Amino acid sequence: MKFHTTVLTAGATATGVSVPEEIVLGLGGGKRPLVRATINGYTYRSAIAPRGDRYMLSISAAVRAAAHVAGGDEIDVELELDTQPREVTVPPELAKALAASPKAKAIFDSLSYSKKTLLTAPIENAKTDETRTRNVEKAMNALREK
Repeated sequence: MKFHTTVLTAGATATGVSVPEEIVLGLGGGKRPLVRATINGYTYRSAIAPRGDRYMLSISAAVRAAAHVAGGDEIDVELELDTQPREVTVPPELAKALAASPKAKAIFDSLSYSKKTLLTAPIENAKTDETRTRNVEKAMNALREK
């Protein structure tokens, strides 16, 4: 499903587009559908979220850069329902820590894709071993607090 819209900004970094209700309902995935969005030939996975009286699709800084768009740009968006499983690759250091703590592993396994990504991305993106180790400990502490 395609539509034409303007990239909206809110605050310093929040960016997205308003998705017409008929598009959301036409996708057939409920009011919070998981989608594959294509902007300027760049496709990414996301979810549409109800925000007040409208539906929003976020556009991260990385997606804006890859799609060559900015706040205020008029763009064409193509959406399709994303039915493929969303799996998170667990960094080896975190996998080892989880194996040593069955309770933390059970909690991690019960988390949504996005919450798992919040825990694993800082580990994967760390540039030094010291930072990776520190981020593993932060993730494990977050799991222990649940």
